[in-house]
Amino acid sequence: MWNEPLNFAILSFWSLFVIVDPIGAVPTFLAMTAKDRPKDRVRMATLASVVTFCVLFIFSIGGKWVLGAFGVGIPAFEIAGGLVLLKVALDMLQARQTALKETPEEQAEGASKDDVAITPLAVPILAGPGAITAVVLLQGQATSSFHQIVAVANILLVSLITFFILRTAAIKSAIFSTITLKIITRLMGLLLAAIAVQFILNGIRSATGLW
Repeated sequence: MWNEPLNFAILSFWSLFVIVDPIGAVPTFLAMTAKDRPKDRVRMATLASVVTFCVLFIFSIGGKWVLGAFGVGIPAFEIAGGLVLLKVALDMLQARQTALKETPEEQAEGASKDDVAITPLAVPILAGPGAITAVVLLQGQATSSFHQIVAVANILLVSLITFFILRTAAIKSAIFSTITLKIITRLMGLLLAAIAVQFILNGIRSATGLW
């Protein structure tokens, strides 16, 4: 599975897009910037997307080194990371914001800030523990330089899509209805659950060689 470039490209894109979840971040973004002008919202959306890319890129490049420094193997991280992503997926299936992305305290603090672009919007809502886990897992699964480049390219692509979604919300917030957002969140949660289980199975297989 991982040796097929197209399969890896598709899996890495959807893994990142679903876990970053820019669509699910729209209600929080609008709530925290309710008193801001559209142009200020666009500026914050731009900065948040850039920071999201930078954070995920850094962990994508250095994540394996960090694991090696702590003596953690890729199979162990695949299993642990898969469990983290599964927790996020189960929260998404219930159409609720996971505490791994944002706590009520962080949301309340964000609503009182003049600029929410870097925190809490970029970190931890977009580039939180789940997204960081995903990029490290993907680089761990990369079997060639091409796969590594694809993973980084998908980080850039997801960051760009995040910008366009948040920019659209900043200018035309009325098009994002609550029901539509919840339906999309649940569908993406189901997809993320399947991806998380696959990571767990890959980790078990690598560690035990059972199949």
